[in-house]
Amino acid sequence: MSDLVLENLRKQFGSFVAVDGADLTFENGKLTALLGPSGCGKTTLLRMIAGLESPSRGKIMLNGQDIAPLTAEQRKFGMVFQSFALFPHLNVARNVSYSLRIAGVDAKTRRARAQELLELVQLGDKGRNRIGELSGGQRQRVAIARALAQNPEIFLLDEPMSALDAKLRNDMQMELRLLQQQLGITTIVVTHDQREAMTMADRIVVMSQGRIEQVGTPQEIYHRPANPFVASFIGNANLLQGRTIKNGVRVDQTELIVKGQGELVPGAEVTVFCRHEAVRLSTDSLGENCVPGLVTFVRDEGVAREIHLETPVGRITAEIPGSFHETVRIGDRLIAELSPDTLHLLPVAEGVAA
Repeated sequence: MSDLVLENLRKQFGSFVAVDGADLTFENGKLTALLGPSGCGKTTLLRMIAGLESPSRGKIMLNGQDIAPLTAEQRKFGMVFQSFALFPHLNVARNVSYSLRIAGVDAKTRRARAQELLELVQLGDKGRNRIGELSGGQRQRVAIARALAQNPEIFLLDEPMSALDAKLRNDMQMELRLLQQQLGITTIVVTHDQREAMTMADRIVVMSQGRIEQVGTPQEIYHRPANPFVASFIGNANLLQGRTIKNGVRVDQTELIVKGQGELVPGAEVTVFCRHEAVRLSTDSLGENCVPGLVTFVRDEGVAREIHLETPVGRITAEIPGSFHETVRIGDRLIAELSPDTLHLLPVAEGVAA
């Protein structure tokens, strides 16, 4: 099967533009996450792909055909909804085989296919159980098995983990990713959870206010965000406002050296981006870009500690392994070292050349 390609796809509800001109390619056999805050358009985009919403403009190309005019039933796609939408009056096996019964598949084939899929999602002994007897994670697996019953060309999931508790959500992210890799099916997952997207996806599409902000691998999105929105939405980052100088940037009255950024045009307004884990803390100014700070808050997360400082360049947060800096307290004075290799400039206006 070929890639799924969106060409200038737009959805408008009255004067409100939910999706504004999406151009995307979903690679065959890969898992892509549509990531963004509530109301950014990711679910509307998924529903247009599924055939549950009609585009206001644009094409949805698959195998050389524009499938935008086709109904949801005419598209051989499987979909898992946020609520799972299982039938409580049917047992697990009949839930899985329901679409096959509607399609007229004989009972023996339906039973065999349902058992095959239940084995695939590690519920082979639950076929006779009622839905009400299952845990949240087991219900999710039933919903996945049901969506796979008719060998869909594309697998679509809308916030599939949102109803699960934190530990089960982490476990299911890994299980779903392993299942997708095993099947090699093109999969699109809608999520607002950046950790979920980073865990599962081959590629991430970051959306905001109906627009696509950036498309890339998890590592590209994390380490080389396209703009301040992506930098702040994916992971934890320090974002400082400044203006470029010859060898770096001036933030308020402090000059910071920046390396590997390309040619800088002095005077351009930029956002300085630095991940929390890239900040080093000490009591002495030993390296470059050392900024004094006052500790205002400490968050202990077990494996790491978040240390917040007020500095001349603004608020800086450092994420330090939990075995270090155990004695840091609110009111302490420390030096934050912002290594020139860990600083990146995100253009607010023209002035940063590649």
